[in-house]
Amino acid sequence: MGADTSGRGVIRRAVAGQRRDVVVGSLLGAAHQTGEALVPVLIGLIVDRAVVRPDGGALALWLVVLAVVYAMLSYGFRFGARAGERAAEQAAHRLRLDVVRRVLAPHGGAEAGRPPGALVNVATEDARRVGALNMALTLGIAAVVGVVAGAVLLLRASVPLGLLVLVGAPVLMALGHYLARPLEHRSEAEQERAAHASGVAADLVAGVRVLKGLRAERAAVARYRATSQASREANVRAARAAALQTGLMLTLTGAFIALVALVGGRLVLSGSIGLGALVSAVGLALFLPGPIAVLAWVGAELAKARASAARIADVLAAPGETTGGTVEPDAVPGAAARTASGTDTPTTAATPTPGELRLHRLGHGGLDGIDLTVRAGEHLGIVVTDTADAATLLRCLARRCDPDRGRIELDGTPLTELAPAALRSTLLVAEHDAQLFDGTLLDNVTAAAPAGAEPHPAMDAAAVDEVAATLPGGTAGRIGERGGSLSGGQRQRVALARALAADRSVLVVHDPTTAVDAATEARIATGIRRARTGRTTVLVTSSPALLAATDRVVLIDGGTVAAEAPHEDLVRDHPVYRSAVLT
Repeated sequence: MGADTSGRGVIRRAVAGQRRDVVVGSLLGAAHQTGEALVPVLIGLIVDRAVVRPDGGALALWLVVLAVVYAMLSYGFRFGARAGERAAEQAAHRLRLDVVRRVLAPHGGAEAGRPPGALVNVATEDARRVGALNMALTLGIAAVVGVVAGAVLLLRASVPLGLLVLVGAPVLMALGHYLARPLEHRSEAEQERAAHASGVAADLVAGVRVLKGLRAERAAVARYRATSQASREANVRAARAAALQTGLMLTLTGAFIALVALVGGRLVLSGSIGLGALVSAVGLALFLPGPIAVLAWVGAELAKARASAARIADVLAAPGETTGGTVEPDAVPGAAARTASGTDTPTTAATPTPGELRLHRLGHGGLDGIDLTVRAGEHLGIVVTDTADAATLLRCLARRCDPDRGRIELDGTPLTELAPAALRSTLLVAEHDAQLFDGTLLDNVTAAAPAGAEPHPAMDAAAVDEVAATLPGGTAGRIGERGGSLSGGQRQRVALARALAADRSVLVVHDPTTAVDAATEARIATGIRRARTGRTTVLVTSSPALLAATDRVVLIDGGTVAAEAPHEDLVRDHPVYRSAVLT
């Protein structure tokens, strides 16, 4: 990524993106704080000019001025807080989009080592904390103005008092920053524990049926209880750190204000200032704890934001599963074989037909020297005797990893030269454990379909009409999170319909009917063939019904191509194949 994805970069973008609202909020907040500082000064003037020497006209005039100042500070706070809150929410929203965009990026990798619950926590709570820094910044700038205004007004009343505030306030701010440093570490640990607890909870909820079937509820509850307890303890430690920091700051602030009052009292007794000045000084002394406390709060919020920004930065800067690839295939036949420079000159005299897939000496994991050509428009079956080899083959075809040896070509262009987004818009690998989403059945089928495409042919091919008939509302019926209201076979059919509706030039499907009855499986085999007429389709499966509907079948045994022929011939002539698909 070209942008700065460090923790500081995350904070910088969050603030810079909402600069206008932060500036407006700060100015209005400054007006509010200035008004608050002026109130005790005006009261002191009223005492000196209309109370000590009674003057009804002067009293009325100064009361009007005081009312105007109150109106200014009231509207300044209201609209300043609104601008700051808008800046915070907008920044959090943009950060959530950044995190989700990175998680969904074609080159992948952000989810590696992170359970879904942890990613959700980063995209919600951490984004909120970093966004809230805009509000803290708005109030912090206003608080600085308030402290400065109070100090200036105190200097006008008494130079010693003003100097005391000017020296003491920065010292208090420095102490607040120093005291907030332990809170930053505690906050980071708290968020890590909370994210882990969310991840464990999400895993347990997703596997609740399996856990009940195994009667492992007690073990699951014990696991979550331990994780939740660790999260609670981290939260308590962070709360204690925050309480200690706040308590110490309030104690220091109180001592500082007492010192100001003590010095002011001695000045009054010595006759250096009058009664009105004393009232103003006491009022300003009572006013100053407010903005100083805000500055302490800003320090705590900055500590939390820095910890959360570091977690967001980890996700945004996560290395992709694959790197490189800049060629963008076009819809024009043979465009994928153009050079990376973008010219229209084919790389060879005979441009490959769109949808041709070639594996040249492919070696990765257990695969060793796979040579295979899937002709454009062919309906090919692949039987892999080792499930680990099948998983490796699918990862390489989906370019979730690049092979150690050899290469895979799509229409004559190596997959490593294709931009990840362009590759996924051309070649789709529909894995066996594909997840469904909370929503309607139709929404799940059309999730990746081209705009305006008719979904019913894909639904008919995958026998999803039978699934719709069991739902209240038919295709508009909701299927629950991860398709929880459907059986295993029904979920497989919906996932297959979604892959067919995506209408990619090349479709690779892995075991789409393992939980489907034989009659439905035969119908699906015919449906896939009909829906994918003229387009390249690869079925990685051991289902005889699906394999019988292919043009030919390739057997991979021991990591190499052991045989290739029509399904019927392999069943008759090859004992390893016969054992793989009929037992």
